[in-house]
Amino acid sequence: MNNKEYRPTLSQLRTFVTIAENKHFGTAAAKLSISQPSLSQALVALEHGLGIQLIERSTRRVIVTPAGEELLPYAKATLDAAEAFLAQSRGAHGTLIGPLTIGIIPTIAPYILPALLTAVGENYPELEPRIVEDQTHHLVQMLRDGQIDLAIMALPSETTGATDLLLYEEDFAVVVPVGHPLAGRTDLGLSDLDALDLLLLDDGHCLHDQIIDLCRKADLNPTEATNSVTRASSLTTIMQLVAAGLGATLVPVSAVTTECHRPGLAVSTFREGVSASREIGLVFRNSSSRMEEFSAFGALVQEAFRASLQPR
Repeated sequence: MNNKEYRPTLSQLRTFVTIAENKHFGTAAAKLSISQPSLSQALVALEHGLGIQLIERSTRRVIVTPAGEELLPYAKATLDAAEAFLAQSRGAHGTLIGPLTIGIIPTIAPYILPALLTAVGENYPELEPRIVEDQTHHLVQMLRDGQIDLAIMALPSETTGATDLLLYEEDFAVVVPVGHPLAGRTDLGLSDLDALDLLLLDDGHCLHDQIIDLCRKADLNPTEATNSVTRASSLTTIMQLVAAGLGATLVPVSAVTTECHRPGLAVSTFREGVSASREIGLVFRNSSSRMEEFSAFGALVQEAFRASLQPR
């Protein structure tokens, strides 16, 4: 029976959310750094106080009940609001302060993080950035689960319950071996991709999908235009393969200064008016009340991107 005087604690709500997200009591207890008996006691107290079963337990499965599914977004919103309250209580009136867990995809992280973390230290010395580098689909799940506060990734994120904040549009450059007929050109069109045996990152990297989409825009068969056998998990490896003459690739312009200085590589660009780019932005939960802070952080990301384009 529902106790009308009952008010759940943040700890109890966090217990419910963590169990619901992980569907496993042991994993949830580990993430909260508490014992399983303490975890179970907190959940029982919450359910008893509400007079509602939120989680079905069995020896094999953990199932969120329909009532639990309905209440889960409200529990998450309450926890987000509590975090925002604490930030404000520290004097962070629209100012970045305290821990901030930032997800970032691998084709952005190495190229903007040096300038971004320097800018964070100079502009928001009380901010404690925590970096999580991973592929887009993993970051989206971590965002939903509350494991990260925001993500820097290619847009649109198509993430339910999240806001996309566009920061900048980034052109692609073509990297070929020195001596290639396209080396050094600045007037490429999408049709020129037909002359290349493109090397791609592994499936799961959004850059892989973006290059495939460009091939389709050029009416090219992605299977024929790309090297479907040779794959790599980093742009650094791709650069080594291009330098060895195994093919060509496309890279975001923020990676050119870092990745394309190696001997044996030549960079070419598309002519003005050719749409060969990606949109980069911040993604964060709709339930978060830190839009002003995230916008301020986004301005630092924009500055870091511009810095990545400068020759070293």
